[in-house]
Amino acid sequence: MSEEKIKLKPTSTFYEELNELPEKIQKKTWKKLELFQSSPRHPSLRVKKMKGYEKIWELSITQAYRVTFQWGQCQSRTAVLRRIGTHDMLRNP
Repeated sequence: MSEEKIKLKPTSTFYEELNELPEKIQKKTWKKLELFQSSPRHPSLRVKKMKGYEKIWELSITQAYRVTFQWGQCQSRTAVLRRIGTHDMLRNP
């Protein structure tokens, strides 16, 4: 029996920031998020809990771009996508 895929719940901020990125990064983001849904521990995603933030995690899209997220409150298999941007964005996840 396989595990249920992780559900994604993008915020309006995530969509706004994603739409401002180059198309190439947007496409790569959706590919990485598909991988995250089926294999959240895949090494290429480099998922880790952010230091200094109790409930916020990050995953890598490329060397420069990151997505911040937190796990849904009631459903542990739901990731709320908070923000997307360059590594500098992590100062305010």
